[in-house]
Amino acid sequence: MTQPVALITGVGPGTGSALTRRFAAGGYRVAMLARNRERLAALEQELPSAKAFACDVADPAALNATIDAVERELGTPSVLVHNAVGATFGNFLEIDPEALNRNFQVNTMSLLHLARRLTPAMLKAGRGAIVVTGNTSALRGRPGFALFAPTKAAQRILAEALARQLGPQGVHVAYIVIDAVIDVPWTRERYKDKPDDFFIKPASIADEAFHVAHQDRSAWSFNVEIRPFGEVW
Repeated sequence: MTQPVALITGVGPGTGSALTRRFAAGGYRVAMLARNRERLAALEQELPSAKAFACDVADPAALNATIDAVERELGTPSVLVHNAVGATFGNFLEIDPEALNRNFQVNTMSLLHLARRLTPAMLKAGRGAIVVTGNTSALRGRPGFALFAPTKAAQRILAEALARQLGPQGVHVAYIVIDAVIDVPWTRERYKDKPDDFFIKPASIADEAFHVAHQDRSAWSFNVEIRPFGEVW
């Protein structure tokens, strides 16, 4: 097991799959975490260096057991990309408040559990990277986002706290704000009247995540914002 290992959460048909392909192309053995392992069967066949692990990251015991399996079967991860997301939208007066807690467990608490488990080995090695994919809900609250935005804001602040503690010890933590509609089939259907330039490509997100994870330590980024050239901001 001489290849480096990357652990990627939230591997679905969009950004997660693109991240897996990019890190596999970059020479990594990739642990793909998703709640449904069968959904990743085709990607596992496509990429011999990638292996799927069924895991609900909101379940600390399941997450811990999955990391055990990753370390046993692939090796110790030197890169974590936390891409899993819990999201609930709508009128806060009408939605079950428990949805906020569920989203918090997926978006924020799982990041804490992952960091607690994976960073000791990174610190011992004096190197490693944690990249968290976020969005503009980490920066502002909007109508309909009351049960989602607080969890992403907390996620970003947690990542910043990790970055400030771990950075001086050689472990790079970065937060990528994706200010865009990601180009996947359901968004294409929802925004069917929009031109191609309206969407951000999952492969382009993955390229930036890979770049951030490999920045020279003399020029590390923490807050990284990416958006299509025509996006109003």
